[in-house]
Amino acid sequence: MTSRADFDDEREKARGCSAAPLGLGCMMLKLDRICATLLACLSLSLPARALENSELADLVAQCAACHGAEGIAKDVEIPNLAGQHDRYLITQLQNFRSGKRPHKEMRYMSRHLTDEEIEAVAQYYMQLRH
Repeated sequence: MTSRADFDDEREKARGCSAAPLGLGCMMLKLDRICATLLACLSLSLPARALENSELADLVAQCAACHGAEGIAKDVEIPNLAGQHDRYLITQLQNFRSGKRPHKEMRYMSRHLTDEEIEAVAQYYMQLRH
């Protein structure tokens, strides 16, 4: 099992990378970081129907495009997800999916998510430090 210190080391590498122009190497480092964090979080708590690691990694990578690899968005108009309560995230994703909460991009991103996928993504972001 990867220690918290290893995650912090990886975080520093990713942050150092973000200061440079975004290149393929930087993006790969960030995706590696997402996968490592994802695997650690999966070992701590699993939703009712556990998603395959690759399934959750794909979902988180899609979220990270706007909300950041660590759940901290780079744009002030995009909310940070790191450390957010899982119940809140689940409710909001379900509301985006149903159209109850209107938002063009989030409606598009959530339209095909299952309840199990929503729960897994919420648990992932809940466990990140903010």
